[in-house]
Amino acid sequence: MDAENTAGISYRDEVRRKLIHLSSLWMVAAMCLIPRWPLAAAFAVMLALSVLWERLRALETPVLTPVYDFFFGRTLRAKPRRDQWIISGGPYVFASALLATVLFPPPAAAGALTTMLIGDTAAALIGRRYGRHRTVNGKSWEGMAAFIGAGFLGTALVLAFCRAPGIFYFWALIGIFPAAAVELFEKQLRLDDNFSIPLVMGWMLSMPMICGEAI
Repeated sequence: MDAENTAGISYRDEVRRKLIHLSSLWMVAAMCLIPRWPLAAAFAVMLALSVLWERLRALETPVLTPVYDFFFGRTLRAKPRRDQWIISGGPYVFASALLATVLFPPPAAAGALTTMLIGDTAAALIGRRYGRHRTVNGKSWEGMAAFIGAGFLGTALVLAFCRAPGIFYFWALIGIFPAAAVELFEKQLRLDDNFSIPLVMGWMLSMPMICGEAI
């Protein structure tokens, strides 16, 4: 949630990185307002384009590479070598948004993506600035607390926006802890947290449907 994954860039650039991260909140609003299958198709196209753009950047394609580096170069944790293809967090965000849209009901999908976007941002910024008590993988208890608090609050606000039944808030409170765990143990799981957090939280927020507690 902080030190290990952000040591390669300055705190100012980490703030820029997380502002880009938060710009994806438009996807959350779309999940609440746009029908599932047209939105899933749109996310699939965006995923393909983002992967293609990053591949072209790795090949140092004229025009595209300088544009990519201008907007995102300073926020990369490690500068790729020539012809080295390092997938950033962007395609993982699109992939998780796509799968969440397909697999989960709209309130669960929107809440799950919010948990990742808000919780991960809070964990990185608070943990890096104020983290003093270390836990595994160079991360901190302060960052973990920020993930849990901000992630749950953001998810609750989105559930309210989606007019989700009250039972969803209970599962959001339960689900924030395994979501924090997959963020904390990202290295051991070998799965990008932009992808794993929404899937874990989406499954938890789907429990009202699975248990027949909401319609």
